[in-house]
Amino acid sequence: MSAGVIHQQDHLAMEDSKKFRLPHVLSISLAHFIHDVYSFFLSPILPLLIEKFGISYFSAGLLDFTRRFPSILNPFIGMYISRYRIKYFVIFTPAITATSMSLLGLAPHYTILIVLLLVMGISNAFFHVPAPVMIKTFAGDRVGRGMSFYMVGGEVARTLGPIIIVGAVSLWTLEGTWRLIPFGVAASLWLWYRFRHMEIEKKEGEQKEKGFKETLRRHMWLFILLAGIIFFRAIMKMAIINFLPTYLKETGKSLWFGGISLSVFQIAGAVGTYFAGDLSDRLGRMNTLLIVTLVTPVTVLLFVYVQGFWVFPVLVLMGFFMLASGPVLLAMVMDKATRHHSFMNGIYMTITFVSASVSTLLVGGMGDWIGLIGTYKAAAYLAFLAIPFVLVLSSRDRKQKI
Repeated sequence: MSAGVIHQQDHLAMEDSKKFRLPHVLSISLAHFIHDVYSFFLSPILPLLIEKFGISYFSAGLLDFTRRFPSILNPFIGMYISRYRIKYFVIFTPAITATSMSLLGLAPHYTILIVLLLVMGISNAFFHVPAPVMIKTFAGDRVGRGMSFYMVGGEVARTLGPIIIVGAVSLWTLEGTWRLIPFGVAASLWLWYRFRHMEIEKKEGEQKEKGFKETLRRHMWLFILLAGIIFFRAIMKMAIINFLPTYLKETGKSLWFGGISLSVFQIAGAVGTYFAGDLSDRLGRMNTLLIVTLVTPVTVLLFVYVQGFWVFPVLVLMGFFMLASGPVLLAMVMDKATRHHSFMNGIYMTITFVSASVSTLLVGGMGDWIGLIGTYKAAAYLAFLAIPFVLVLSSRDRKQKI
């Protein structure tokens, strides 16, 4: 084969790697949706589990902690799966998550609940660490857009998951929710059919790049600055996601009004998630992130002071901007020139998990101390502290490109 032909093949391969392969991106995003629908089954049926097993609120909280705990291991999971073909983890985990979560109603003992949720948590981690890496591979030079599709899958699942499990309980009782298992298994079979012969990415462990420690050292400042951004935004985000119905009830609204408001917030967030990544491809990651970081606290402060009809327009704005940072931040991590993307995403997910957990406890404590109205105001003002981290990150990013 002549050198000219080889050069032409390399050029075509490079051009193909820049293409946005929509069918593949949609496939993984749909798998993300199906997987995460099952992930949000616990909260809606928690009152039924408390009644069935006669457990305390602390024991009920331990169930959710168990579900989230494996996220702490994400960097190590990223190091582990980098030695293997990452597509297999994305293919099989929807079936595992669906099975473990759909069997909660049949659990004969509290200990079995813990085991099922631990299995789900591990499966959840093994899905979410490599899935964005696959999205990056298929998104070409439109990584932000790819992450938007991926994140929308999760946001829509967050909205529909509780509705699906409540509907299943209404149809089949708590013990009959095992009938939801086939949908998750079908998703895994479909992914297997679609990707079984496809070469997604070479094993990261086969690359001749420096090791994980060097990767962590090189990107340490990125993660430190991201931690500041994520943490101060998480206080505001957890205040809304976990306590919005309670806040509205404290201000004199009905539980029905609170439920509708939360749905409006989540739907607006899904729309913001969809547009933000694509916008960051056009405006730049830092410009988009700065706009979102500046605007979101303002919408929260507006929400505290508006009344009547204006609650819903402000909720739409708040949801749009608050959840829009997700695909932008994830795209920033995936943009880094490293073959250890699973490891990088594992660190990012751990930062997100720790920030959300600490923020939830902080918001709860502030709510007991100064009330939820005061907490919402404080959370909004604290969110402005993320701006210096964005500016420093932007400055460092510009220097690295010079």
